[in-house]
Amino acid sequence: MSQQIKAPDISYLWLWQLGRIQQAQGKPEKAIYSYLEAVNLIGSLSQDIASVGREFQFSFQNSIEPVYRELVSLLLETTPPGNSISQNNLSQAINVIESLKVAELDKFFRADCVDIVTRKIDEIDPSAAVIYPIILKDNLHVIVSKPNQPLVHHQINVSQTEVEATIKQLSEALVIRSRRDFYEPGQKLYNWVIRPIAEEINPEQIKTLVFVPDGSFRNIPMATLYDGEKYLIETYSIAITPGLKLLSDKSIKQLDLKVLAGGLTEERYGFSPLIYVADEIATIQSETASKVLLNEDFTNQLIRQKLEFTNYPIVHFATHGQFSSQLDETFILAWDSRINILELDSLLTEKTLTGRTPIELLILSACQTASGDNRATLGLAGMAVKAGARSTVGTLWSVNDQASSELMSQFYRFLNQKQLNKSEALREAQLKLLNTSLFRHPFYWSPYILVGNWL
Repeated sequence: MSQQIKAPDISYLWLWQLGRIQQAQGKPEKAIYSYLEAVNLIGSLSQDIASVGREFQFSFQNSIEPVYRELVSLLLETTPPGNSISQNNLSQAINVIESLKVAELDKFFRADCVDIVTRKIDEIDPSAAVIYPIILKDNLHVIVSKPNQPLVHHQINVSQTEVEATIKQLSEALVIRSRRDFYEPGQKLYNWVIRPIAEEINPEQIKTLVFVPDGSFRNIPMATLYDGEKYLIETYSIAITPGLKLLSDKSIKQLDLKVLAGGLTEERYGFSPLIYVADEIATIQSETASKVLLNEDFTNQLIRQKLEFTNYPIVHFATHGQFSSQLDETFILAWDSRINILELDSLLTEKTLTGRTPIELLILSACQTASGDNRATLGLAGMAVKAGARSTVGTLWSVNDQASSELMSQFYRFLNQKQLNKSEALREAQLKLLNTSLFRHPFYWSPYILVGNWL
């Protein structure tokens, strides 16, 4: 009946239940088919999610996400002992995880707003590997996609509870500048995620690791995974993407570095002054062709005017802001108001309506993820996708003002060297800070993450 009246919000629940019954009956192939049908229906629901109702929107973690995760578990954990998982199952598992990322962002925006293009890593960057760490109830799975190679899979017998506890331990340790408690959880995570695939990501062939982080992995900088001697960033450039389906493949090396730079140095609306923003902006001016909007000039109206009449491949905002799992709490601070993510989308996409090219790089150098919100990086991923920028650089916590100024200065210097792409330029800037006595602690250099296109 639900199918006859075209009620996908009922039909997917029916198929989900059928899949669970088939799994309990020991019929994994039939269960996988039912789950796939349920996931496809959820995908069709995204087009109408804004009108389905608030109650549905906020039940995502209970009635949507489990469908995807249980399907991934079926694909990865029903193979008979001693047998390797088929390439078809691995490929389907990746596709389901990527579809989950799209569904999360659709739910975040309460609308179907994410453009999807299926891509393979060999179409984007022959020297990159995409790593999918997937947290399931009783195991951690790592799938690696490399150009023109079969998918590689490794399973670690560690519970979701232990994985999330270790990630939380690392996250909390990284922000305490007076202590060095981050080495142990950083090494444990390295041993789980990276060490088993070390041969597959030989740095002689693989230069960039692109993570599609699952669950709590979104809350930590993957750059701080530690092998006992050095951080992961010391070997590879690192990028984050919600998924290859959400990626553009143009390289910044093809562009002139023309920047619209804006920011606040003074206290506004209870937010503390950012003294070193002036130095950061001055460095941008010295390294690039730029237009600056500082303090009283950094207003909603002036930002809109500059973007409407001039093409800026790079937009750099050095101001307070927050990424949250709640749409209304994801914003940046201008002189005259908060600009939430939908208003920012309106500002930044104004230029595309007049035939100009999309923004290549959006930099938010003083924003942070909302404390206590374990899904806050949805806001960062959402900012990256919704703002129409091919790439976004954001920060996972409230950064040191002086360190931010220094890192951004180095970032632009390296970006100006046309042989470096965005992830390589960010890595070199982070290494500069890491190799100084003043900013050696990862609190200073590691919160900066590149989301989206790394080229």
